[in-house]
Amino acid sequence: MPTLDLARFPRLPLLTQPTPIEPLDGLTRHLGDTLNGVRIFVKRDDLAGIGLGGNKLRKLEYLLGAARAEGADTVVTVGAIQSNHARLTAAASAQAGLACELFLTRSVPRQDPDYTGNGNRLLDDVFGATVHELPGDADSLAAAEARAAELRGQGRRVYTFPSGGSSPTGCLGYANCAAEILSQADQLGLSFAQIITANGSAGTHAGLVAGLAAMGLDTTLAKSFAVLAEDTRARAEVLEKANATLALIGSERRVSPQDINLDGTHRGPGYGIPTDGMLEAVRLMARTEGKLLDPVYSGKAFAGLLHDVRAGLYPAGSSVLFLMTGGTPGLFAYKEALAG
Repeated sequence: MPTLDLARFPRLPLLTQPTPIEPLDGLTRHLGDTLNGVRIFVKRDDLAGIGLGGNKLRKLEYLLGAARAEGADTVVTVGAIQSNHARLTAAASAQAGLACELFLTRSVPRQDPDYTGNGNRLLDDVFGATVHELPGDADSLAAAEARAAELRGQGRRVYTFPSGGSSPTGCLGYANCAAEILSQADQLGLSFAQIITANGSAGTHAGLVAGLAAMGLDTTLAKSFAVLAEDTRARAEVLEKANATLALIGSERRVSPQDINLDGTHRGPGYGIPTDGMLEAVRLMARTEGKLLDPVYSGKAFAGLLHDVRAGLYPAGSSVLFLMTGGTPGLFAYKEALAG
């Protein structure tokens, strides 16, 4: 079986690996023949003991590992007001004994208290991060870099990373996850027709693509549903980040546009704006499995998966794996949309 050795990269363990793979038996019973004999499994990257869990912890293991290796005492990052990445950066930094500053933009056109003060935004404060809120059109990374320079001038040792932690170093987390999934599938006697995730800052998909490519495998096994950027831009970001990650790993392989399997048709009117498909997916998962999708990322991606299965995209008897990427606190920011 193909393997991937990332042991030379500093890593700060933040979640128990491997995270479990589970069948969705309740969902299967409920949907019956509409699934066309396809089995859906979930990989529980939402399970972790830090900060309510989520996929960003895999990226943060390598990002904070690099920060510690460089002697950092402060980390600075960016995101939207309801950023899962910002919340988990604050939580993981607290555990690691690092100061944390967050630059958060009002990227979604909402001003209600549920969105601006509950969910992830509430937890940022609980975890002790210093939060700087910016207008939606602000260049948050430029503001973060300026603050980092200011802190360095005060003698602090600062490590910065971009939205979603989706730098090549952060993407190592999902390159490693690709190898982990293949190992688990082998142990479970499964062969997945597709590994599916949401695509926001592109790092999760790019990491999976890089991991598969570095192991000499078909990168289209990994598929994402874009929820932030529109289709063309999302594809370009996955391509760029996957190749940068391959270069960091030291692989000679590079991927081309045709190696990127991405669907932009379930994004809806924009980032963070509810869709009917997302609402159905979140409620269906909760009411048949007792598991929680989030309204911004995994809810829209799982809606895309359900659409594809119902449309007969996968042969009867095939198995599909969906990454449960967390984001539970975001549900509390969407009370009005989800209350029905």
